[in-house]
Formats: sequence, structure tokens, C-alpha cells
Amino acid sequence: METVKRLIKEYGIYVLIIVIVILIKTYLFAPIMVKGESMYPTLHNKDIMILDKIKYKYSSIERFDIVVIRNDGKNIIKRVIGLPGDSVDYIDSNLYINGKMYVEKYLDSDVKTLLNGADFEVDNIPDDYYFVLGDNREVSKDSRSVGLINKKDIEGKATITIFPFDRLGSKN
Repeated sequence: METVKRLIKEYGIYVLIIVIVILIKTYLFAPIMVKGESMYPTLHNKDIMILDKIKYKYSSIERFDIVVIRNDGKNIIKRVIGLPGDSVDYIDSNLYINGKMYVEKYLDSDVKTLLNGADFEVDNIPDDYYFVLGDNREVSKDSRSVGLINKKDIEGKATITIFPFDRLGSKN
């Protein structure tokens, strides 16, 4: 019995810290690595970000949020463009949501040229579904190819780039 008390006294704090870290990573926040170029120039391959897993439990998903989505057993990072009830059109390299044109300041200027002739439209996005796109539209696997994203597949909001240090900060 004395040995158990001594072990708890010596190692109990370490076990507690490990349990707290596991709980935080599982339910609150977790690091996530960007894989690929689909969000370039906003995010770069191998950027490490913080995934906020609780934000959408207490607030709604907003247009242009950068989110982490569970897709085919993998996490992908995309930008929310269309919300439930929205109509989304891409006409002559311009984004229209519910008939209003939006300037996409986060896109590389070359994207306009790349998208010319790649028009698409989505009418009346159903409840609990979202239309997402990567910022690097030429290479992105997004709602144009995988379809609308169900809210239950959104793991959370990618909030802050923490590595590399020269790219530290919020990208939303």
C-alpha cells in the first residue's frame, strides 16, 4: 500500500497532465497539418494549424470560414462558400452568392484566368449542408467534385497557423 501511495505521489501529476492533454486534443483543440496545395496561397503545404473543435457547437458556420472536413477517412481543409439556403454561381470567373457578386480577396490573381470557362452553379443548398471550395481552384478536390458537405462531417474551424513561425497568425 505504501508503494502505491508513493507511486501516485511521484507520478500522479504526470498521469493527470497526460489525461488533460488527451481530453483537450480529443474534444477542444488539436494541431492539424495542411496537406497539399488546394488552399494555396492562403495556406501552404505542411503549414500546421490549430483546429477549434468546439466553435461550431456554440456558434454557426460562417461564409468564408476555413474548415476541416472528414472526407473518405481523411481530413481536408476548405473554405465555406455556400450556406444552407444559398445559391452559388461561378460565372466568367466571378463568384455570385444569391445573385450578389463577391470579390474573393484571398485568391491568387492567376486563379481568375485558370477558372475562365469553368462556370458552375448550385441552387438552394439544403439544410445542414455547405458548399466548400479550395483557394487553389485548379487543383482542389472540393464540393465541385465531392458534392455538398454535411455539417456532421465538419470537424471544426482551422483558426491559426502556428508553424512555420514566419506564417504565424489567423488566416480567416
